Amino acid sequence: MKLGGKQSKTLLAIFENPSRSDVAWSDIEKLFSALGAEISEGRGSRVRVALKGVKAVFHRPHPHKETDKGALKSVRRFLTEAGFAPKED
Repeated sequence: MKLGGKQSKTLLAIFENPSRSDVAWSDIEKLFSALGAEISEGRGSRVRVALKGVKAVFHRPHPHKETDKGALKSVRRFLTEAGFAPKED
């Protein structure tokens, strides 16, 4: 699977150490879609995501659009479990 430039940058930003606090949730959702995830709305700000048999529930950040460091770590763990961690050089 080939990701576009923006999705590739988002994937790398998610896995940066130390964790960033400026990754927009909308970019993360676009990455999930590009990877082939099934995304459905939950109650309130909840978003259910299923990718390669791995399921997770996330909360959209509000009132800000950026994902906090704790949520970004959860996204990182989810992507790793689904087999989408970036390759180390």
